[in-house]
Amino acid sequence: MQKNRTVVITGATAGIGRSTALEFAEHGYNVGLIARDQEALDKTRREVEALGAKALGVSTDVANAEEVTAAAAHIAEELGPIDIWINSAMVTVFSPVDKMTAEEYKDVTDITYLGYVHGTLTALKHMKPRDQGCIVQVGSALAYRSIPLQSAYCGAKAAIRGFTDSLRSELIHDNSNIKVTMVQLPAHNTPQFDWARNKLGKIAQPLAPIYQPEVAARAIYRAAHEAPRELWVGRNTLLSIVGTGFIPSLLDRLLASKAYAGQKGDEKIDRSEAEGNLEHPVPGLHEEHGRFEVQAKNSAISVSQDTVERTWIAAGVGAMATIAGLILSKKACGYKRSKWRNR
Repeated sequence: MQKNRTVVITGATAGIGRSTALEFAEHGYNVGLIARDQEALDKTRREVEALGAKALGVSTDVANAEEVTAAAAHIAEELGPIDIWINSAMVTVFSPVDKMTAEEYKDVTDITYLGYVHGTLTALKHMKPRDQGCIVQVGSALAYRSIPLQSAYCGAKAAIRGFTDSLRSELIHDNSNIKVTMVQLPAHNTPQFDWARNKLGKIAQPLAPIYQPEVAARAIYRAAHEAPRELWVGRNTLLSIVGTGFIPSLLDRLLASKAYAGQKGDEKIDRSEAEGNLEHPVPGLHEEHGRFEVQAKNSAISVSQDTVERTWIAAGVGAMATIAGLILSKKACGYKRSKWRNR
């Protein structure tokens, strides 16, 4: 009997990562769980196993490449060859740039960007001998359209996109059957807004519209099996990405006026509450959902970048054909008029 396929998910104990683990479990996958907090890993593992799937949680700091390599080897030994690798681990800091420290930028980069690099390198080592598999990078609309007060996170997401684009071209050059895809997400109802380091003086909140983490999980599952170049989730993600290509300066000014207040709640926080999970996991917050249940939507439009490009190309070809037709028509009319005058 053929064994079930195996997926590995980083950042698997909360929010989108945890929801994604449950989504794959419901489809019969063996699930390898990677995160820092062992207690939270054990809890998530039990939830996955309750769905009838086999699971293994390995306490790992994705900022440490050797730990990621060791975790993958353990998972492959216990659950079987790794078919899908999903990079989802992240940390962020809510702060103006001039209140950030160099160490905070390094911490965010080590986990949110280099954690993806470490995961991807490890996945390739497991997938290349079999020349098959899919690597999914959980991205954000912020990979294209940065916003104020989250410069470290926006920079990391943009770096992931640049890294992934390079890898994709190399895989194409090598005629590899390994796929790499990136899912660009909008804001979701996760605990990150309560456990991120916060220098705003007030509780942090996402820019609306907000979606439930299950929306992201379904999109990630789809991307892992269809492997589009990118999958854009949510209307605002699509508008942000396209808008950045055409009106970046206007969006700069719009976000300067809207995104400051939009990311601050009404409730004040003290310094002890603001330290967050940048250096260590925060106990007691490892859940799928955050505190935005009322606002969060249960569905979102999902569009592959390939579909958008084909639409743009078709529209461009149509526009050029129309212009060419008008030019030819005018030339024909001009010729007839000049011929009539000669008579």
